[in-house]
Amino acid sequence: MTTDTTRQFDLAALARAIEERDAAAQLELFDDAAEVTLIDRANPPGSPRVLAGKAAIREWIEDVCARDMTHRVELQLLDGDRAAFSESCRYPDGAGVMCAAFMELRDGRVARMTGVQAWDE
Repeated sequence: MTTDTTRQFDLAALARAIEERDAAAQLELFDDAAEVTLIDRANPPGSPRVLAGKAAIREWIEDVCARDMTHRVELQLLDGDRAAFSESCRYPDGAGVMCAAFMELRDGRVARMTGVQAWDE
């Protein structure tokens, strides 16, 4: 008898942690060797910001969670070893941020993530 030990990724837990600005809970869902690629106006596709490993990812997540803004995870998709979501954020002055994130999963954790972000000008 074969037992499947592969853990299922908990996309609902990630969404909850993002909306609650819980950096520790978000970080728990990343693999130790995870890589995050961020694409935005300051980091275009030809020169994206790449965060390699949990220490770099922790710094980014903690920075985002420390900002005075609301986060709402909207569209969510989980299909085997792939997941995606959209997120809308709002600063107190009304400025908005939208993000689309695409993830590759391994053993119930994020192995690679690409985020594409846009801000109100």
